[in-house]
Amino acid sequence: MSTEPAPRGRGDDARAFDAVLHAASVYLPEGPAEAWVGIRDGVIAAVSATPLDGPTTELGADEVLIPGIVDTHVHVNEPGRTEWEGFLSATRAAAATGVTTIIDMPLNSVPTTITLEALHIKREVAADQAVVDVGFWGGAVPENLGSLAELWDAGVYGFKCFLAPSGIDEFGHLDPDQLNAALDEIADLEALLIVHAEDPGVLDANVRDGGTDYRSFVESRPDAAETTAIQRVIDGVRRTGARAHILHLSSAAAVPMLAAAKAEGLPITVETCPHYLTIAEEDVPAGATQFKCCPPIRDDANRDALWQALDDGVIDVVVTDHSPSTAELKFAHGGDFQRAWGGIAGLQTGFSAVWTEARRRGLPLDRVLQWMSRGTADLVGLTAKGRIAVGADADLVALAPDDAFDVHAAELRHKNKVSAFDGRHLHGVARRVWLAGEPLDADATPRGGLLSRAQEL
Repeated sequence: MSTEPAPRGRGDDARAFDAVLHAASVYLPEGPAEAWVGIRDGVIAAVSATPLDGPTTELGADEVLIPGIVDTHVHVNEPGRTEWEGFLSATRAAAATGVTTIIDMPLNSVPTTITLEALHIKREVAADQAVVDVGFWGGAVPENLGSLAELWDAGVYGFKCFLAPSGIDEFGHLDPDQLNAALDEIADLEALLIVHAEDPGVLDANVRDGGTDYRSFVESRPDAAETTAIQRVIDGVRRTGARAHILHLSSAAAVPMLAAAKAEGLPITVETCPHYLTIAEEDVPAGATQFKCCPPIRDDANRDALWQALDDGVIDVVVTDHSPSTAELKFAHGGDFQRAWGGIAGLQTGFSAVWTEARRRGLPLDRVLQWMSRGTADLVGLTAKGRIAVGADADLVALAPDDAFDVHAAELRHKNKVSAFDGRHLHGVARRVWLAGEPLDADATPRGGLLSRAQEL
């Protein structure tokens, strides 16, 4: 445990620390322990096994102190589709559940974040609405290949691409030659390519007529769609040495090839999502299009295999892939899974959902924090986030891990009250949240910061 001596100031009102938090269980990098955390100027200045000098907040007997959750896969959709979600509603939902940092995806906003001008627009609209800290991904699409350096130098955390149609015309997918070109460029920049890995040829070969049968929808996006596309990414990484990250892994059939790629030393990381870890195909009723996402939620055996891959370290992190839309788009087609908009809104429920299932499986809280806080921060190079350590940002959460609640979609802070987690009984309540050392009220005036990779250099 690292401790900085508490300096004495001049005058009776001088204090060593702006604030001190004390808990019987503080989740430190080396494991949970009783500690006092001293905060100065928004940064953790000391972590001590003995009391520190400063105004002290004592956590409750049923509370633990954890680092703020870092969600690196969030579709905010503003500007352009703000009726789906916006920076104010998204970051209020984040703050309510202990997510203190989000990284925004380059779609489904209009314009998409594929040019420097679009990045400036997005930062401008987010600036006075961010309740928590917000960073941004750029996009890699056919028309901006060869010019990614402009966005990289402007501070995006990497580049998202699709290998199959994205669902919106303004964000095109990369064919195999374009993927190779993108990986060459990413390698030259020493950047990160994050990949929606489904193969369009496999999808075209498995088209179904649609309808309310969920099994038919899953069959239209079989495991082979993911494994074929992921193998293409692995081959490209092997050729170029570029860093690549597989987004929202749904199919456990891809785990052996990813494990082999990692054993080979290839710079590939992998994420999955709360809905794949906590919901199974068998749970999805006919016509329940609030469960539609791409790639799809698969069966219970697949879910168990994803948990095993997490435990084994083949899957590195867990993110929400918060991808909301209006209720009209989700439900307008009478429960037709082919026609309904795909995407699950999970920003406010994701952490509790994963912790609830991990708890049921006998996995400790510190594993979940590695997947959803420290690991996600490390993925994008945010070395001051996701940990309780001297020098880290004082983004902290008083969590009651055993406290339970029922999810009611109508009460969520997401702009559209549609949730695949509606009615679920979850554990893990964020009782209090601190951003940069100050208490964070989700309803207060926004004071989150806009993050840039350039700040980390």
